[in-house]
Amino acid sequence: MRENIEHLYENILIDRGFMPVNPNGNFNSCGQTYELSKELGEGFYWIYSVSNLYDIKIHDFSFYQDYLLECQLPECMSISYYQSIAGHELNPYRRINANCIKTFIGGEKTYKALMHKRIPIRSVGIEILPAYYTHYLKEKYPDDYSDPYDAFISIDETYHFPEMLLLLNQVAEYRGTGISAKMFYEAKVNEAVSLVMEHSYKHSKEYRHVSDTDEKQIYCVSSYIKDHAAYPLTLDQLSKIACMGQTKLKKIFKIIYGCTITEFIQQTRMENAEFMLSHTDLPIAQIGETIGYTNPSRFAELFKRNVGVLPGEYRKMMKV
Repeated sequence: MRENIEHLYENILIDRGFMPVNPNGNFNSCGQTYELSKELGEGFYWIYSVSNLYDIKIHDFSFYQDYLLECQLPECMSISYYQSIAGHELNPYRRINANCIKTFIGGEKTYKALMHKRIPIRSVGIEILPAYYTHYLKEKYPDDYSDPYDAFISIDETYHFPEMLLLLNQVAEYRGTGISAKMFYEAKVNEAVSLVMEHSYKHSKEYRHVSDTDEKQIYCVSSYIKDHAAYPLTLDQLSKIACMGQTKLKKIFKIIYGCTITEFIQQTRMENAEFMLSHTDLPIAQIGETIGYTNPSRFAELFKRNVGVLPGEYRKMMKV
């Protein structure tokens, strides 16, 4: 008898053009591989599930046209690494960034996202289900149990979680079978939850020292960056806007946004670059200069880091 969570995801996937296929060598044979319909795009979705405790998912596909994904995901807590992706979540609206660790809470509302055509969606993630965090953990560690919900919420999105990046890459590359695979995946799920809770504990200790006034000033800085990302922005200038010293500004900004000021500026610039690459015929070097990079090589390097493909590749995919 197949597990309920596998049935649930199979229904969601089939409704969206994925069909189950035999192992193809790209993923571990312990899980189920689904192939995207040739009419919609190309690539695969892989899932390994254990009862209603947890599942592990790998995405490696792209759509031929912009795709509006709208579905009710099960109640869960997940953490994923996106190597390549381009699109926007719609409730609330925000860019989906590549090269980051991201958490998600499912079951609370319908998930809506617009995925950009032709851009590969490559990610690996671990998803824990209510039976794992309300029963399994509680029964296994009755004296030390702590609900991981707040820990997952606190991470949201970060570019500074190397331990989790290493773990998820190990999960993606693993090819063991039988009992060794079951033990490996269970151990990695437990380790991932442990890392989330440890990371959250460290973050919460730092966040407690951020005053409401400082938090509001940081939001003023981020708003200013979004409006002026194409211009040279100095720490001296931003610290004056924040009304705090440069060291304090850098520290609190990273606590609140999970990235450095430089990374935040890059993300904002790359979102503008995506629009110009897909909606204008401006030369790539000119686009780089328009958003703030006079060195075309540097622009290309940062674009690939943030999106997963080079600017020229992105433009070709958008123009098809």
